[in-house]
Amino acid sequence: MNTDFYHVRTAAKRLAQLTDAERSAILTELADATEAHMEELLQANALDLQRMDPADPRYDRLQLTEARLRDIAADLRKVAGLPSPLGRVLKHSILPNGLELTRVSVPFGVIGIIFEARPNVCFDCFALCLKAGSACILKGGSDAKDSCTAIVALIHEVLCRHNLPAETALLLTSHEDTDRLLQARRQVDLIIPRGSSRLINYVRENARVPVIETGAGVVHCYIDRAADLQKAIPIVVNAKTRRVSVCNALDCLIIHRDRLADLEAILKPLKEKGTEVVEDFGTEFLSLRMAVKVVDSLDEALEHIARYGSGHSESIVTEDQEAAQRFLNEVDAACVYWNAPTSFTDGGQFGLGAEIGISTQKLHARGPMALEEITTYKWIIKGNGQTRP
Repeated sequence: MNTDFYHVRTAAKRLAQLTDAERSAILTELADATEAHMEELLQANALDLQRMDPADPRYDRLQLTEARLRDIAADLRKVAGLPSPLGRVLKHSILPNGLELTRVSVPFGVIGIIFEARPNVCFDCFALCLKAGSACILKGGSDAKDSCTAIVALIHEVLCRHNLPAETALLLTSHEDTDRLLQARRQVDLIIPRGSSRLINYVRENARVPVIETGAGVVHCYIDRAADLQKAIPIVVNAKTRRVSVCNALDCLIIHRDRLADLEAILKPLKEKGTEVVEDFGTEFLSLRMAVKVVDSLDEALEHIARYGSGHSESIVTEDQEAAQRFLNEVDAACVYWNAPTSFTDGGQFGLGAEIGISTQKLHARGPMALEEITTYKWIIKGNGQTRP
């Protein structure tokens, strides 16, 4: 595998010359190709699935189905139809000396994405990077090797028909390539790890390239003393059981002591779906396991979230507007909900088309990272011979 990323930088410069209509046409064609090549993609995915225990929480993340591939194709078309994030005038002014200043959105250039057993990430990241004018370097986990190889081969076929180099979307397959990527200063502009806290910690501790952390979520839902039980039950069930292997899934139910009589009613539909209650705070379960914490006050709930949360998504269920506003103001997380489940933390659900990940940090981007978040900007200054005194 060629890990000289110079050619990826060259591909990025070629992308910057395309019009938005040309980039969108590539994504539309890729959506059509995805639907036309479902059988090959599912066959490759089956090879990966054979190597994983179906009881493993990652199995659901790894699995592709015809329905999921159709959804992926639909998302590709959505991204193609979004307004271009490039060339937007973010700020404009004329100084007293006549200098004209304009801040304009531009591509990052080369973005590396390191992820685990989620082959759909290949599609999402390529689509967003292409639309935002950046080349991408994809490093999936070994669990998804066959799936990612088939997906990127399909991407390369479409790129070739548009006279674009394969390095527009480069797939890495070895651990050694990962280390080379992390050290690729001046060749790679940004790295986004997407996966477990172990992966994110490894990238943060070893990268010499700027990193935006995404993914790991320890998610809470607080049932306040003023909660409406008829709202609370479906909110908790949806947050926990809609899809247990995703980062916005509920990990810890917090309930006010005054509502303990309602706990059985809240847990009943969860247990019917196989949810197991355990006493293990601060854990991202990614499975049908969940912790329960009883608190005496909103203050105690806020303290628990501050101690055990990961800054991803947190929710309160209450009819007390003052309590809700305190929760929204004081919880330090990328996405904070009132009377709604954390399952909505998703780029597609936020109307962003797709996402490259959920940023849990505060520099540059926070929450779902879509087109706007994977661009940067530059200042353009126009003068007429002015000099600085």
